[in-house]
Amino acid sequence: MSMNIDNLSSQELAALISRANKRKKVLAKRKPAAAAKAAVAKALKLTGWTFEELFGKQAAAAPAAKPRKNKAKAGTRGGKVAPKYRNPANEKETWTGRGRSPLWLSALLATGRKQEEFLIQK
Repeated sequence: MSMNIDNLSSQELAALISRANKRKKVLAKRKPAAAAKAAVAKALKLTGWTFEELFGKQAAAAPAAKPRKNKAKAGTRGGKVAPKYRNPANEKETWTGRGRSPLWLSALLATGRKQEEFLIQK
C-alpha cells in the first residue's frame, strides 16, 4: 500500500503515526502463522474432524497454496517492450501489441481499418 504523506498536516501526520503504532502493537502480539496453523491442526485432530470436512476443499487449498513459479527464462521478466503500433493522429500514443488494445486502436479498427496499417516501421 502506498500513501502520499507529503500533503498531510502535522495533526494528520501525528494521527497517522498514532494509528500505525497501535496497529504495530496488535501485529506484534500475534503468534506466527505456523504456530496458529499448528494449533488449528491440533484442535482438529483432537475433535476428529478434518479441515476439509468443516470448511470444504477450496478452503483447505487456499492456505496451503504455494506461489506459482514463473517458467520464463531469467532476464525476460519485467523488461520493457518496444512499441509495435503508433496512433497516426497522436504519435505519442503507442502500443506494444501485448494486453488489451488501446481505445484509439479499437476505434480505428471499428471504422474498417486494418491493424497492420499502424505498425511502426523499423
